[in-house]
Amino acid sequence: MNSKHVIMLCGKGGVGKTTCAAATALHYATLGNRTLVISSDLTPSLRDVFEIEDSQTPVKVMDNLYLDEVSYDGVKALWDKKFGPEVYDVFSSFVDISYEAFVDFVTSILPGLRDEFMVDYIRELSESGEYDKIVWDTAPAGQTLGLLRMPAIVNEHLRTAPRIYSSVKTTRQRKRTILGVIRDWQQLSDHDMRFLRSQVDFNLVTIAEALAVRQIDGILAELSSYGLRLGHVIINQVVENPDSPFLRAKADMQQAYISELESKYQFRFTKLPLFPSEIRGAQKLEKVERRLFHDVSAT
Repeated sequence: MNSKHVIMLCGKGGVGKTTCAAATALHYATLGNRTLVISSDLTPSLRDVFEIEDSQTPVKVMDNLYLDEVSYDGVKALWDKKFGPEVYDVFSSFVDISYEAFVDFVTSILPGLRDEFMVDYIRELSESGEYDKIVWDTAPAGQTLGLLRMPAIVNEHLRTAPRIYSSVKTTRQRKRTILGVIRDWQQLSDHDMRFLRSQVDFNLVTIAEALAVRQIDGILAELSSYGLRLGHVIINQVVENPDSPFLRAKADMQQAYISELESKYQFRFTKLPLFPSEIRGAQKLEKVERRLFHDVSAT
């Protein structure tokens, strides 16, 4: 049993992160853990994988399993509710701008603040105790690395912010000192980084092809630079028992890349087969779950 509270699935687009996240959530729910599977991909597909049409958020999938997809508008609304007025107070202390224009500016020109909020939102869900396990289906790798680096980047900016904002004594509405607000933000960013390091289990989903394999070094270096560690690599869409020249050639190519990965890295590797049909619905997800957690033939 994974001891960390949040299990994150990351990787490039199209490698099967959502399927692996859904199967992982199904596993923990079946064990009796109250589980939330949540997507921070702005083009989510969890509902499609589970064949859920209910738009409720979160929606109950089955006993112990709940699903949530945080859309672009949802992230904007949640960020606005928690941080908007206070950030606006600081910003409007030295820039004359309406609140509506400010929110549009932040969410379009400064997307990093949305990313910082997404990490904070997952942390709050984790700390609420409402769920035993949270399975986090992320956006494609580049966007996810941007999201993960945001607490550190925001924190670094805030360390120098007092020199920038020291001439502004208080916010407009709340009459709090600017430096007091900045200190609170810095503590929040520190808290989010500690959460990522201590409570999130990072799992990479990849495929045995050149581009995906070559991206791994960059992903590892980025994670390491913020003190984040990857512990598990899922190699998806592996050809097993090839029965045609095409599939034999593909299997040989994949095996070369798999051997390269296994010789280069000391991670725990799990190989998932190339299934003959798309994975949708609980019955097919159970096949993926068995291979992920029990390593038995699923095809």
